[in-house]
Amino acid sequence: MSAPALPIKIAYIGGGSRYWARLVFTDLALEPRITGEVALYDIDHPAALANERLGAELAAHPDAQAPFCVRACHDLDDALRGADFVFMSILPGRMQLMAHDLDIPAEFGVLQTVGDTTGPGGISRALRTVPIYEDYARRIMAICPKAWVINYTNPMALCVAALDAAAPGIKAFGCCHEVFGTQEKLAGILHQVSGVARPHRREIALDLSGTNHFTFSARASWRGQDLFPVLDEYLEKHYDWSDQSAYTRDLRESGKFFDSKAMVAWDFYRRFGAVGAAGDRHLVEFVSWYLSSRENLERHGLVETPSSYRLGQWRPPGNRPAAIETEDARPFHEKALRPSGEEGVDQILALLGIAPLDTNINLPNTGQMPDMPRGAVVETNASLRQDTITPLVASALPPALAELVRRAIEGQNLTLQAALRRDPHLAFQAMASDPLCAHLPLHRIEEMLHRLLEANREALPAAFLSR
Repeated sequence: MSAPALPIKIAYIGGGSRYWARLVFTDLALEPRITGEVALYDIDHPAALANERLGAELAAHPDAQAPFCVRACHDLDDALRGADFVFMSILPGRMQLMAHDLDIPAEFGVLQTVGDTTGPGGISRALRTVPIYEDYARRIMAICPKAWVINYTNPMALCVAALDAAAPGIKAFGCCHEVFGTQEKLAGILHQVSGVARPHRREIALDLSGTNHFTFSARASWRGQDLFPVLDEYLEKHYDWSDQSAYTRDLRESGKFFDSKAMVAWDFYRRFGAVGAAGDRHLVEFVSWYLSSRENLERHGLVETPSSYRLGQWRPPGNRPAAIETEDARPFHEKALRPSGEEGVDQILALLGIAPLDTNINLPNTGQMPDMPRGAVVETNASLRQDTITPLVASALPPALAELVRRAIEGQNLTLQAALRRDPHLAFQAMASDPLCAHLPLHRIEEMLHRLLEANREALPAAFLSR
């Protein structure tokens, strides 16, 4: 006879989420070993109420194993009280502000593919996100200090750093799925080159290190077999290194802004000796080489995600651009539930002592990347066991890549300090030192920052704007 499901409480900050909530609720419904309550808190309470209804629909689904009660809370403290886990998945300010993060730098000749982690857009987003996270960190430590806090919001590294800075001792880490795509690609290459049955992505072991969205794998293996010779053969015999502009024109015309051929990830490998372990759309924003022009970006098989697409995501269903209306519109009870492929529930199981897990997470550096600044939030593998996370020491990156990662980390620290101190002068220094701004004279960077601060006025602390 199986053990009864373990009751837990999850507080979900940003519980009106249109994307993550659906995935989390589905994975919880399919997991028979835990049950309990998900308490949703969102400054957009009607959005949380909509997810409360979604949770009820999933709880009644015939595939549900140990249904959770999903409840929308008006009060943050109510959501946090008694929580064992806290999920954080918020939009920092209106979606229009993210549109400004893309459009204003574009006026200054700065091209961004995503604009939520680094570059002028990522810095702008961080300045309005860090103060929010400071407040949340203090409330969590006051109401549920023993809870594990799992962050999904970008900029990932700076969100985790803000939690740690505002509330030392908080049990917080960041969860990102970018690495999963690299594991999937290597599993497919192994199958194509060696003829073995395609393994599950978790069988692909990556020796991972870097900062979120700028991560690299200096070693990769499958069941102890070194995968780099397999990758070498694939890139030499099967990969098309030619100009991909025709492919990217098709992507742009069809609205497939998230697709790519991993040309940048493999380019880092052939030139620097480690595989880019995040998606190309993120990797390119940490260096200046690929975003020097739209033509150069497109020849590497990428298109930028336009602000019009971002804004379209937040229209009501049925009133969005065709490229966004991709989800099956049938009610949940009319279709089978399928695991999302995300790891939030697996991480919960590991931290409860139910099922151990080794995976990539974002944590302050305590030595897992010995050649990087202590305390900076880095992304490496870690072992998750009962109420414990142990970062795993990563292999040293090749020297050139190590220098690029170090520069990215130092730039993030400048941005973090600017946000924590509400200091626009430090924000200027962070933007001036960013690779995507290297072609601009300083007075233009200063003007761009001013424009972004004005666009963010409604979402920034008054102290920031008064200096």
